[in-house]
Amino acid sequence: MMELKEFFIPFSGLKLGKHEFRYNIDNTFFESFDYQEYNGVSVQTVAILDKMNNMMELDIEANGSVNVDCDLTGEPFDQPITSQLHLVIKFGEEYNDENDEILIIPHGEYQINIAQYIYEMLALAVPQKRIHPGVLDGTLKSDILDKLQELQPKEIKEESEDTDPRWDDLKKLLTDK
Repeated sequence: MMELKEFFIPFSGLKLGKHEFRYNIDNTFFESFDYQEYNGVSVQTVAILDKMNNMMELDIEANGSVNVDCDLTGEPFDQPITSQLHLVIKFGEEYNDENDEILIIPHGEYQINIAQYIYEMLALAVPQKRIHPGVLDGTLKSDILDKLQELQPKEIKEESEDTDPRWDDLKKLLTDK
């Protein structure tokens, strides 16, 4: 994995209070994680680090879209995504990221790399099932959809007038109250 230097936040040099960091995430970011699920990525990410005396809070917000292939048709489309993450950063004896909401970093540490958090947050923001919006509203025209339509089983319901006399007797019971 690449080092992704721009995602290091050197908090030791920061004053107490909130500090904002902005990132434009594209395909190269995901490629550095060896993740090639997306055709294209355009996501704006804002990280706000709130430095306090004995701890820090990190809020990351992301908005944008990833270009993915539709699971049904294979047609590429832009899937809008939004995501938020809140992380409490505390100091302790040793590094510990087992808890999703609390990160413990060793005393004396002076910077934190947030690339992994952004990566996981964005990967989870993309729906598991990717369906082109045109499939849902019927506006997408593609050869695959036409073929699926053609091969779809035809439902034929024939209303017959002939009913079983036993059912007729039962129906009378419902109306004879």
